[in-house]
Amino acid sequence: MSSLDQDQRLHPSCRDKTKVSSDSSDTCELAKQPLQGLKLASHAVLEKAQQRGRLKCTKCGGSRMFFCYTCCSLVGVSLQEIPLIKLPVKIDIIKHPNETDGKSTAIHAKILAPSDVTIYTYPCIPEFEKDKVVLVFPGPGAVTVSDMIQCLHDRSDSRSHDFSDEPCLKRLKSEEAQDVTHTVVIPDEATGSESRAYPLQRVVFIDSTWNQTNKISTDERLQDLLQVELKMRKTCFWRRQKGKPDTYLATIEAIYYFLKDFHENCLAQEYKGEYDNLLFFYSYLHSVVNKAKISAGKC
Repeated sequence: MSSLDQDQRLHPSCRDKTKVSSDSSDTCELAKQPLQGLKLASHAVLEKAQQRGRLKCTKCGGSRMFFCYTCCSLVGVSLQEIPLIKLPVKIDIIKHPNETDGKSTAIHAKILAPSDVTIYTYPCIPEFEKDKVVLVFPGPGAVTVSDMIQCLHDRSDSRSHDFSDEPCLKRLKSEEAQDVTHTVVIPDEATGSESRAYPLQRVVFIDSTWNQTNKISTDERLQDLLQVELKMRKTCFWRRQKGKPDTYLATIEAIYYFLKDFHENCLAQEYKGEYDNLLFFYSYLHSVVNKAKISAGKC
């Protein structure tokens, strides 16, 4: 277990925070929760880029550091210098149109796992196969990651009589070449053998401040998705939304924790840091912010 997990197990959400708390006790507490113990690529390339300073994005001309959050492209850093991660499932992020691009961590996932992450700006939401997609969002009907696959199995069984619907079959065939189906193999507890499998195609996250989530989470296109709730997680995000608890995770934190839990509980494999590099930018920025606050005498 990495130290990111230690002292971080509380109730979650998947929103970025947009206001930095002025409470000095929060600042000091943040400094006590460094993202250490992760298996990360070297931050030397980011240190050098920071020393050079902000550069103009070649696409939009905006002044950027490390990457352009508008164009989803690297700035002052080459693709060969950063880690690229292959994820076990596809990730779809639904971004609120009023979410500030520069304050969102969703872009981290897109840059570090470009082939597996797609960002949509609401009201644009893709069409989902209800029994092959889950929404990571807290709620009264939400289940844990460990219970997720069984719940999908149950849903599939209950709707099996509808699977002969012709339009659905045509759509599935047309998309077969485009969508990668990740088959989750579930060990049989009685025999120890791998006896049940279920295709989990996509996992949906909402990228928004807490006060803006309702419009997206209640959209009818997401209503039939199984909701999954991360348990016992605590944020390290430096942009704390005033008046909200530290149990609301930044988007990149929610993605990381889901994948870690998925790896351990659904793939039934020991976690060895496979997705730690999703926090490559996040952990570096966290250390930069903490150093600045300490130098300013806020801790």
